[in-house]
This record gives sequence, C-alpha cells and structure tokens, in this order.
Amino acid sequence: MKRLAIIAACLLVLAGCKHKPQQPAATGIDYTQVAIPTFSADSAYHFVEAQLAFGNRTPGSKGWEQCAHWLEQQLGRWCDTVIVQPFKATLWDGTTVPGRNIVGSLNPTAQKRVLLAAHWDSRLWADHDPDDANHRRPVPGANDGASGAAVLLEMARSMSQMPPSVGIDFILFDVEDQGQPEWADTYEDNTWCKGSQHWAQNRHLPYYTAVYGVLFDMVGTAEPRFTKEQVSRHYAPGLTDKLWNTAAALGYGNIFVSQNTDPILDDHLYVNQIAGIPMVDIVQNSPTTSFFPHWHTTTDNLDNVSAESLRIVATVTMKTIYGDYPAGK
Repeated sequence: MKRLAIIAACLLVLAGCKHKPQQPAATGIDYTQVAIPTFSADSAYHFVEAQLAFGNRTPGSKGWEQCAHWLEQQLGRWCDTVIVQPFKATLWDGTTVPGRNIVGSLNPTAQKRVLLAAHWDSRLWADHDPDDANHRRPVPGANDGASGAAVLLEMARSMSQMPPSVGIDFILFDVEDQGQPEWADTYEDNTWCKGSQHWAQNRHLPYYTAVYGVLFDMVGTAEPRFTKEQVSRHYAPGLTDKLWNTAAALGYGNIFVSQNTDPILDDHLYVNQIAGIPMVDIVQNSPTTSFFPHWHTTTDNLDNVSAESLRIVATVTMKTIYGDYPAGK
C-alpha cells in the first residue's frame, strides 16, 4: 500500500485511460437474507498470528520462505487446486528478489469466476515510524499484509464448505510492499505491487479472466473505515456500489462509509488496467492519518488487529458474492 503522495500520478493514469467504466446495476437483493457459510473470526485472527510467528515476510528471508510454504499448505487444505507462481522482481535500488504469487481455486472448471486477493509480504523498511532510528528496520505487517491474507484463508476454509455457484480464485500477491522508501532520494510509482504486475502480465492460467474481483488491504484495524477510492470507482463502479450497499443493509454503513476518496496505488490498479478485470480495493482509510496509525511502522503488530473487523469485511464480501451466485444453483 502506497502513500497518499502518489495521488497526482494516479489521477494522470486515470485521465489518460480509455477504459469504459461499468454502470451500476440494481440487484433488488435482500442481503440480510442471503445465506453464506460461517466465517470464524477467531480462526481468521489465528491466521494473522500464525503469519507473524514466522517473523518478517520480506522477500527472500527465512520467514518469507517458511510462510510461503505454510500459505500454500493452508490453501491446499480447502482449495481444489493450488498454483505457485514464482518470479523475480527488481526493487527500487536495483536489488533483485524472489517473489511467489500463490493461487488457490474452488471449482476450477467453472467458466464464471470471482477473484479475491491480498498481499502477503511484509515491508522491508519502517519508513513511516515516528522514530528515525527505525526507518531501515522491517515492519511486522500484522494489519498491512497479514490481515488481508488471513481473510482470504478463512474465506477459503468457509467457502469450501458451501461453495457458491461460481468459481473462486484466492490470490496472494507477493512483493507488494517493497516500494521506494520515504528516505530515498527519488520516488517512482512502479516500484510497488510487483507481484500483481507480474500476474496481470503472466496470469496463472492462459486466458484467465473473472467477472469481478475484490482486494483486501489493511482490513484488520480495531477502528475499520473503508471508503470508495477513485481507482475502484473508475474501473468497477457497479461492484463498488454493490459492496457498500450490502454493508449498509447489514448495518455496517458506519464502517463502509459512502464517501468518494482519492485514488490509491494498490494491486487492484494493475488487475484493472492490465488484466482487464474490474476489481475493488477494500482498504483502511482513517480520516486523520496515513491509512492507519501504525502504517509502515515497527508497531504494526498483533495488538492492533481486531478479529471482529476481519469478520465484518469477509461477511460483506461473501454476502455480495452469494447474492450474485447462491450456493447449490
């Protein structure tokens, strides 16, 4: 997830894009009555804890290697297929690091598919830490990374027990959070989101596409607040409205706030632009700070993750999906 300073660059990208946005579609669905599988908040919280137990998940580190293997194993417990997509990424300083995108699929033969994604790496540099001495230390990445991956894992477990009438692909993107640090002399947008850039250009299956996608980033804070950011609104306005309307119907309108906010450079940008799959970013947007108070600091730890927030995000997403594609039909 990238700092708000890149807003101007995103605006230029959107202004020059010839993509014709989707039009919002009225559904007439009572989302309070849509049947979904049980999502365990405790299980999701445990998945955050388990990722942090490996230590830093910075590309190429021991913790990264161990966590990648564990994530593959977990998806393998519930998904029909798991594909690991290795790649090499060049960081802002010219360093080459290994990357692994991990894709688990339910009902892999279904033509219609929904894509759910998060990044699983943790950041090399705590460049937003209030203590300058920590700026070159790694970030624990409990909320920024592990929370989204945990939601995907628990959704894979629960949805496998009650599959919707559409194929589901869970993609864990790597090397998302290694963009140019604040203390570097220059800044470039494309130093971020290396895993999604690679996947969008080299999808895990030939000709892969999906009806729509949802990205989860920093979804575990104790005070969740998600707004309609501009990249999501531009490429997937219908899905954006549908998710926020679902949340309002479920009583979460104070969390999924119906407010249009500035564009954010995140994995969904490349899924939208390159892969052509309309994807919405559910991402923390605190009103008085950069995303959340512990963003890119050494205090982004388990103490600041709420199991209930993970459950709310997953519930809104699953109610939306199962409203479109009920189980058993």
